[in-house]
Amino acid sequence: MRRRRQRIWFERWVREGYSLRQLSQQSGLPRITLRRIVHHWLAHPPQPTLELSLHRHLIVDSTYLRGRRAVVTVVMNARTNTAVAGSYGVHEAAGSMQRFCAQLAQRGLRPTGITTDGSPALVRYLRAQWPDAVLQRCLVHLQRQGLSWCRQRPTRADAQQLRRLFRALIPVCSRQARDRWIERFVAWEQHYGWRIDLCPERGWVFSDLKRARSSVVNALADMFHYLDHPGLASTSNGLEGYFSRLKPKYRQHRGLSRRHRQAYIHWYLHLCLT
Repeated sequence: MRRRRQRIWFERWVREGYSLRQLSQQSGLPRITLRRIVHHWLAHPPQPTLELSLHRHLIVDSTYLRGRRAVVTVVMNARTNTAVAGSYGVHEAAGSMQRFCAQLAQRGLRPTGITTDGSPALVRYLRAQWPDAVLQRCLVHLQRQGLSWCRQRPTRADAQQLRRLFRALIPVCSRQARDRWIERFVAWEQHYGWRIDLCPERGWVFSDLKRARSSVVNALADMFHYLDHPGLASTSNGLEGYFSRLKPKYRQHRGLSRRHRQAYIHWYLHLCLT
């Protein structure tokens, strides 16, 4: 019973981001005792036990928690918006992502569709591990970056029209709307795209316009899979919400050592997977 109560206070420290002072006020235990409890459980990180074979449509993304040094990667079920796996220290563009995907496959993960932010390295690792899975490009990431590259009030006609196309991207919810959007982009490409591609101009604004065009050209084949695969997410917004809840709790414990920070993330992912 005593160990169970200690686990309850530790879980509150992890889930809610409570400080030792707040826990002491609620539990009546001295802070030095609570610190020993916290350190005990941090020294015994949990082992993953969740069954993964039933999860077919996923969202995979990473986020930085502390500058560019602390990164966490999470896998979410796109149908239920619940996290099913995750790891600390896994970078999208590093070999650690390849090992992470291999570990998930060993645990039985066999997705049919995955939504990502379009990171080339992440896409490469996912295709290598699950070649039959459909990879959906997150439309919010694509739209947000495209609007930034086109500028808020562009003066060029080509940028103005491309910006309208980016703004019309999220409302696409049917095959007919998809076909109309593609027709509009093809018409824009035939009128402006080839000129932009061949133009030798290297100005800052024009270079961003070329990036905006290239982002659509490169992503077009993977932008609308969600219309043909019910349950596949068109955006990674569900995972962004999960990260927004994790980050303030993580910052509450920013005084932890590197080893304890890593253990905290593993405990948070274990306790808040579902």
